[in-house]
Amino acid sequence: MASVQWHSRGRKYESEWQGCHLEGSAVEFSDYHPLKAITVTDSKSRRGGRKGSTSSTSSSSSSVALDPLSSMLDGTDPLSLFAAASETPTLPHSISAGELGRKRQEKEEEVGLDFEPWSSKRGEILSRFTTTEKLSINLFMGSDKSKASSPSSAVSEKVRTRLEELDDLEEGSQRELLNLSQQEYVNRIEELNQSLKEAWGSDQKVKALKIVIQCSKLLSDTSVIQFYPSKFVLITDILDTFGGLVYDRILTMCADPHPLPESFSADEVNDTAKETCLNWFFKIASIRELVPRLYVEAALLKCNRFLAKCGIQETLQRLTAMIRGIGDPLVAVYARAYLCRVGMEVAPHLKDSLNKNFFDLLASFRQIHGESVQNQLGLQRVEIPIYLTLYSPAIHWILQCVAYRAPEVLLTEMMDRCKKLGNNALLLNSVMWAFRAEFVATRATDFIGMIKDCDEAGFPKHLLFASLGRSLSCADPPESERLSILNEAWKVITKVRGPRDYINCAEIWVEFTCRHFTKREVNTVLADIIKHMTPDRAFEDAYPQLQSVINKILPYFHDFSVLFSMEKFLPFLDMFQKDSVRVEVCKSIMEVFIRHQQEATRDPVILNALLHICKTMHDSVNALTLDDEKRSLALLINGFIRMVSFGRDFEQQLSFCVEARATFCNLEPVIIHLIHTVNQLAMETRRVMKGNHSRKTAAFVRACAAYSFITIPSLTSIFSRLNLYLLSGQVALANQCLSQADAFLKAAVSILPEVPRTISIEGKQRSSEPFFLEFINNFLSTLLVVPDHPEQGVLYLVRGLLNMVQDYTWEDNSDAKVRVYISALPLLAAMSQESYLYTIPKVDSNETLYGGDPKFIAEINKLCETLIGQVLDHLKTLGRDEGVRRQCGLAFSLFGCLLAHGDLRNNKLNQLAVNLWNLSHKHGFCETRTSVRTLEYIKHQAQLADMSHLSDITTRLSLQSRA
Repeated sequence: MASVQWHSRGRKYESEWQGCHLEGSAVEFSDYHPLKAITVTDSKSRRGGRKGSTSSTSSSSSSVALDPLSSMLDGTDPLSLFAAASETPTLPHSISAGELGRKRQEKEEEVGLDFEPWSSKRGEILSRFTTTEKLSINLFMGSDKSKASSPSSAVSEKVRTRLEELDDLEEGSQRELLNLSQQEYVNRIEELNQSLKEAWGSDQKVKALKIVIQCSKLLSDTSVIQFYPSKFVLITDILDTFGGLVYDRILTMCADPHPLPESFSADEVNDTAKETCLNWFFKIASIRELVPRLYVEAALLKCNRFLAKCGIQETLQRLTAMIRGIGDPLVAVYARAYLCRVGMEVAPHLKDSLNKNFFDLLASFRQIHGESVQNQLGLQRVEIPIYLTLYSPAIHWILQCVAYRAPEVLLTEMMDRCKKLGNNALLLNSVMWAFRAEFVATRATDFIGMIKDCDEAGFPKHLLFASLGRSLSCADPPESERLSILNEAWKVITKVRGPRDYINCAEIWVEFTCRHFTKREVNTVLADIIKHMTPDRAFEDAYPQLQSVINKILPYFHDFSVLFSMEKFLPFLDMFQKDSVRVEVCKSIMEVFIRHQQEATRDPVILNALLHICKTMHDSVNALTLDDEKRSLALLINGFIRMVSFGRDFEQQLSFCVEARATFCNLEPVIIHLIHTVNQLAMETRRVMKGNHSRKTAAFVRACAAYSFITIPSLTSIFSRLNLYLLSGQVALANQCLSQADAFLKAAVSILPEVPRTISIEGKQRSSEPFFLEFINNFLSTLLVVPDHPEQGVLYLVRGLLNMVQDYTWEDNSDAKVRVYISALPLLAAMSQESYLYTIPKVDSNETLYGGDPKFIAEINKLCETLIGQVLDHLKTLGRDEGVRRQCGLAFSLFGCLLAHGDLRNNKLNQLAVNLWNLSHKHGFCETRTSVRTLEYIKHQAQLADMSHLSDITTRLSLQSRA
């Protein structure tokens, strides 16, 4: 086996290529279409059926297998059946036309996704309304009083028991905790909420009610008035929990004899459930204080469904009237807000109660300036502007409920009522927040007039303009009024003294300016912002608002030549002094540029500005920067580089790449992208010049090669260097730069020993062998067209590569080296052909240089024999048990190589092939399907005129099953 004489098989590539073409066949599309359904009938008898069943047979004209899914469905879509069934539901009882109309109206008026829920406001209120003052709370301690029974009627006993249970809470069964911090107060409320659930779970319903009453009483206390909105949120959470528990309990009792439908009526509720529901309302009616009685009954509003058809409507009207008895306007407004909230959840179609609550709110506004409120504010040292902001969440919510899907005429009515109240700023602000932006925008000029007439002492006008600006950023006012609106608004905004108040308002109006005006007006706004935010470095406390300004400008200026021509845009960017914020802003700009820039640009204004922005992102990279962040920045910078084009001014393009390399040297993906760009530039030069290689063109291509040759060693990734050396060598070859190509390929071979045995991929260590083998195979395929250097000897690059592979330290028990040897045999066989499989235009490969010289062929054959000998020696070492499977695989690979590329008319090579086949099948590890197909291929090839010698081999190749 060791004395093998290699002879490459002569190849006729053109005829082989023709033989590989698939034969076409005529298809009648009337009879066949790939999407046409196939009708299949089963011709097999059904066997093994149940006793008494009959078997059936049917003929079939097709051999296609029966589709099990089609047979299961019988051609019927189960979802269609379900939909058809759901279209004709059965009604549990007859419903009148009026009832159907009412239900349809209620359905249409249900709260949809366009209604902002209370839960979205909860977090903001808790974070906004805080205090450092000490708070107090009453904790329920239980009672040990025994209830003495007395002979009486059942009814009077129930009443007495109910009153005693409620009196128990008010007669020493509670403990007041004083001097609590805000967080301690919140924790106590959470404890009460948990106690409520535990009491309910242990069937202590009265105790649960007492906890709710106790918490509701806290809403009468305004001793720490700045915390009241947050207290309201915490307490109403407990009320919501209680209301849900009671409703679910009564609903469960209605399940006998059958569960109620979702849209049930009071007539369908059984007597037990009704009695329980009434019992709860009797308990609530026994609460002596107005505020807890009102809140607890509001929490149980939904339970009125169990009692009467119009119970919810009547209760809403009664509770709305009860709130008029609350003397403190702040407590009253939040009570109305809670009633509107539960009303919207239970019966959103009952608009009358919502409107009445709002109109009652308007009537109580005089109390805000009354003596009692002023005295209270004086004691707590709270200014009137701060006090008015406490009303905002409640008024906003009430107006949101009132304005939801309301007609436009209602806004007109609201504006008239505001005028009658002297244009109350707080109310006007809430109106602009609540109503649809389209309604507000059409009346923007009227609102500006009302804002001018407001008293600024209690509520600053710039806040009103901010609210108006929010609406105008969502909807457009009449075109003829836009300029006057902007001028009137900015007259007020620019006079705001505090930087924080100023930027909060100015930031809102930027979008209105961008949407309706040109870069001139936007530039003026930016200049004004810079003027206000630069003194005392006020911009350092307003980065979120300044960032928002940028994010609002970018969607309206996709033409970056216009954007960067604004005189104040880059100075505005200079205000972002904090590194992390500055980088985020730069990323936002680059994302918009990459997304919307349709054509490559050479505009110096754009290039200089974006180079500065990209350099800012690049300079933020340090040793602590995460890999994901580096990749993100590199993608953005590469996107910018991809959009830079100087047309046919290739030298200018190369100069830009040189500048970019110096600018972005710390981001390896950018450097890799630049090398790819320069190689593409060299190929583009060749295409434009259509192969006409002038001295100037040749010099430019060599300059591109020099760029790559200088830059590649700076990369840390070994495989990036290898692949780029190979790519750059291929580009140099394509441009007839043979010396440069030779230098690239030799550089690649020289760094092969540096390839580590493992590499890091996504933070995990992986073997480098698969990547190494892939590179070597690509390298070998390139060597076919690389001519030998006249001073280096025959096949010097091939020999150099194989020597490096020989000396490389491979992994233990690895066959990688031998697989490289096997991969080199097809290359050497291709090199020995008279005409190569592929060549490069205007580059003389070895087929031209040697012209089939016998000495050259002899060198190839000698090298092939050496490689085969190395493979055979390795196969001998794998004869032990642990290497048998690997031995079979390698033997079959070498057999395939000999079959495809060796001249098997040579007896020794012929015998070697047979021996390799037998060795690969000796232990049964070779895949049978592959072996069968290989034999079929050999038999097919043996029928060809110049391959008849393979007939003898087929008789000596046998299949062996696994032992």
